[in-house]
Amino acid sequence: MEKTIAVVVSYNRQKLLSECITALRNQSQKLDTILVVNNGSTDSTEEWLKEQSDITFITQNNLGSSGGFNTGISWAYKNGYSWIWCMDDDGYPKEDALKNILAAETDNLCLRNCAVINKEDKKTFVWKTKNFATIDDVNTNLIYGIGHPFNGTMIHRNIVERVGLPKTSLFLWGDESEYYHRITSRNNIPVCTVANSIHYHPAAAFSYKADWNFKNSWKMYFYVRNRLHIHNTKFNNKLVAFVNYCCFLIAFAGIVMVFQKTDKFKKLAFIFWPAIDAFVNDFSQSPQTILQRLQISPIQRLNDGLNNYMKYVKLSFFNLFASPSIDGATASAI
Repeated sequence: MEKTIAVVVSYNRQKLLSECITALRNQSQKLDTILVVNNGSTDSTEEWLKEQSDITFITQNNLGSSGGFNTGISWAYKNGYSWIWCMDDDGYPKEDALKNILAAETDNLCLRNCAVINKEDKKTFVWKTKNFATIDDVNTNLIYGIGHPFNGTMIHRNIVERVGLPKTSLFLWGDESEYYHRITSRNNIPVCTVANSIHYHPAAAFSYKADWNFKNSWKMYFYVRNRLHIHNTKFNNKLVAFVNYCCFLIAFAGIVMVFQKTDKFKKLAFIFWPAIDAFVNDFSQSPQTILQRLQISPIQRLNDGLNNYMKYVKLSFFNLFASPSIDGATASAI
């Protein structure tokens, strides 16, 4: 018999987590297990989890959403669960969401996603879902070719077996897109949104045009850096990925100059830092180190980035003439 587990990743949002867990408990089709991955929360999350007798939880350092789902999906796979239902702590499923997404008439090797609906009006899609503006507009139960991980995303273990796990190194803002394209683009696994399986989520808060606080913009670093890794997975051709990434950087720079009201030139200079780190595969930055570096001058950050890039070029040049070595197969992440 196939077992189903819900994997919820949480960080410092205990009240929202409680709302999500209540919705999971109240599903018309019961889950076999609810697993919470606590990303080192500093609020009351840990204490609250210890009081819940029906929840399995793992507490780890804050590894971002990518590290959280890597841990959760890996645990579910190793413990024999067939269906792994993934979500963040700020959303929650409608009471019949699990029953309906499991009943969807698709092959197991199909990435299924709930319809992600605004939790305030209970009607509009949070993100673009084909040409549908509201759930009332949908005239089919399966909307093929679209999904929005990790918001009520149902993954069968066969997908994990073929594709692997989310990349912990991406941390957040792009980790879900890279995993999505690794499943759908790289492995040609179909994806669909199941319209009668509803997952409620806050309205999308991020906007390209909204003015952001430069000195606190650590998330923007991951947004810019991770885009190259998304393109590398999506296009499976480094030249095409490089061209698309350069177009993204130019467009993003234009948006900064046109729409940002504060620190325009600092923000423009900032773009070079995560872009260079993307090119050299530098995954060493954390929110803390990013915030620290945002306090130094843009020129210093640019110089540090260029020095990092030159070290990468020298190392690559040296490796061209180094003795060949046997590159063993990468160990399975699961």
